[in-house]
Amino acid sequence: MTAADWGLLTSTFVASFVECVEALTIVLALGVTRGWRSVVAGVFAALVALVFFTFFAGYALASWLPAAALKLVVGGLMLIFGLQWLRKAVLRSAGLKAMHDEAAAYVEQAQTARNARTQTIFGLDAFGFIVAMKAVFLEGVEVTFIVITFGLNADNVSLAALGGGSAAVVVAGLGLWLHRPLAKIPENALKYTVGLVLTAFGTFWSLEGLGFFVSSRQSLDWPADDWALLVLLVAWALWSWLLVMWLSRHAAGGPERKLRPKELAT
Repeated sequence: MTAADWGLLTSTFVASFVECVEALTIVLALGVTRGWRSVVAGVFAALVALVFFTFFAGYALASWLPAAALKLVVGGLMLIFGLQWLRKAVLRSAGLKAMHDEAAAYVEQAQTARNARTQTIFGLDAFGFIVAMKAVFLEGVEVTFIVITFGLNADNVSLAALGGGSAAVVVAGLGLWLHRPLAKIPENALKYTVGLVLTAFGTFWSLEGLGFFVSSRQSLDWPADDWALLVLLVAWALWSWLLVMWLSRHAAGGPERKLRPKELAT
């Protein structure tokens, strides 16, 4: 495999891994408190729905949009997602947003499940089934988005799918083996990294896609071709680091007024 292939595989694996860890925490908490039968059924229903969603979403994007428009749309969406991830990572690093704690999330979800009303649907616990299906489907949609966007733009959906699928298998395997949430995983650092990668790729592809508006309708070329991605990644990393330094000073009560977390973390 080429360096680009390894980059595609690694990017989709890491990004999908983070999403799968969050889904695992919810599934484990529900299984322990509400019973595994309804939870497993909810997970299976979500996976079936994701298969159809992935097929139709991927087919629509690949078939209906020309190459330049595809890069513009997909790159723009990726930039939006990446900036959201990066924003939260910057706030956490600056101390203006609490670090995500899978162990705490597990305890909170388990307590909510214990307090939920018992009601059955098709012989299954309704709360466990619905919440498990919702959690897996929503996190799975983000994994699907990552796989499709990276795969289509790199013209290698199968390799991107391998990265996303491998992440799901690894997380599920670890969950079955450990029987507890993956609290030891440096999830916040991974989210920071994924935010940087998504933002860099989103910037790269969306600007290439602006060629859709010129007479040729062809994608624009960066001066250094794919090496421009590295420059964008470094630029976004430097910019986010500067933001962390600036926000940290305010969080510690700098010479100006101290910024309130509600102003930034909402």
